[in-house]
Amino acid sequence: MKTPSFRAPLPALCALGAALAAGPLSAAPGDLPEDHRALAKSTSYDAMAAFLKTVDGKGPVVVSVEGKTAQGRNVFLVHARGSAKPTFRVLFYAQQHGDEVSGKDALLYLVRDIARDPKVLPPDVDLWVMPMMNPDGGEAGTRRNSAGADLNRDHVTLFQPETEALHRVARRVRPHLAVDGHEFGRDSEEWTAKGWEKWPDITMDGLDNPHFDRERIAAARRWVDESAAAEERAGHRFLRYWVGGAPPDDEQRHSAPDPDGGLNGIGAYGGLSFIVEAAVRHHAKDPSADLGNRVDAYLVLFRGFLEGGGHRAEDLAVVERSRRLPLPAFLPTDALWVNPGGTVTEFPAVEVATGKAVKVATPNLMTEVAVKRSVPTPLGYAVDPKAAPEIAALLARHGLAFETLGAPRTLEAETSTLLRVEEEFDDVYSRYGGRTIVKRGAARAMELPAGSLWVPLEGEGALRAAMVLEPNAMYGLWQYPRLRALVGADGTIPVRRVVKATK
Repeated sequence: MKTPSFRAPLPALCALGAALAAGPLSAAPGDLPEDHRALAKSTSYDAMAAFLKTVDGKGPVVVSVEGKTAQGRNVFLVHARGSAKPTFRVLFYAQQHGDEVSGKDALLYLVRDIARDPKVLPPDVDLWVMPMMNPDGGEAGTRRNSAGADLNRDHVTLFQPETEALHRVARRVRPHLAVDGHEFGRDSEEWTAKGWEKWPDITMDGLDNPHFDRERIAAARRWVDESAAAEERAGHRFLRYWVGGAPPDDEQRHSAPDPDGGLNGIGAYGGLSFIVEAAVRHHAKDPSADLGNRVDAYLVLFRGFLEGGGHRAEDLAVVERSRRLPLPAFLPTDALWVNPGGTVTEFPAVEVATGKAVKVATPNLMTEVAVKRSVPTPLGYAVDPKAAPEIAALLARHGLAFETLGAPRTLEAETSTLLRVEEEFDDVYSRYGGRTIVKRGAARAMELPAGSLWVPLEGEGALRAAMVLEPNAMYGLWQYPRLRALVGADGTIPVRRVVKATK
């Protein structure tokens, strides 16, 4: 049986205490408790805004506003450089889900420490921080924003101002490394029904979308594997990120390979990208009782990313090579998690009654992303005039180049037909609803009328354009009602795959 990368905890260490030893900043309403491990209540939006005002201009820290929520709250952006000419750009962002707080709190402590002592930030690092992506949801204590949207499912459409702001930053910064901060429930009903709690204090996974090159995926996975030891030294239990039901019978998998989440949506800009989730007891009398411990576990990872893990140059080279790669000959349109070898994993759990860790033989942990279907990579995409305004706005939100045709153009293209959208959860393959079932037509000569959009697959944005527009993608644009309204009555999708330009 195979055992995943988890470690038993050592006694809690004060690995980060030295960085907190400096004297406090001048007192202000937004001051944080001195020791993050004593934090017993998450920082509110107003307290965060007050705190950021106290650190703006201190040391290398500069605070700005990148966007506004529907209710008028600021989406803050913090910038700090380790030297005049840093070479490695890092983007940390958290609290896309308003009720998942510890990543935000950890980032505020990180910013505080940099403001106090600039040497906390290595000289080669250009750091960008968006600590609270969903202020409206944070204030309401809800997962979704005030428009009812799950921001971590909005990275393809960018309908929400919060995710649009994040992608503006990603395009400007072009981070070599990005981290998305979340929390998961340690005491979910499926587990407590068995007398268990989930074992890890914190989990992490790297980008995994099959559009991305294997070298970059492997570089991110190395960070995941190496982080266990750092968390162990700080007294925290670490496991590679996973979701799913309770072992052994239910299915588990690692992070979703879809591009509509921050992990792969921001990974589409060519850098290393990660999702981190700390464990919270939702059903505890006081879910914030261990908040300081969650923040500490987060800070171990954040500081490790800033320090580089001893392979900064290699990570930088991997990212730069990835950004120079041409598009592959084929684009994956359907991928899912599988267990190709039927591997039986010893999955860890904690017995609630005894507090002891147990290992459960688990045959249903999916270990690899498999591509089920691909299509040849086109030259680009042509958008029908009736859909042009909506798709042009989508492309503009993504900063993708396109041309509006002033005169008809003849080309060879494929038309795709939307057969149906499957909204229910797929219990067999553990897939989300919103699966778009599409029939790809044969290529033929056609004339695009004036007013059509032409979106070439060229330059650094080519991969992102393909991930957004490919009409045959199982989780494509047409799962969203606002965009599905653009599909013809006969199912014709208004985005055509151009395979040859004839005139």
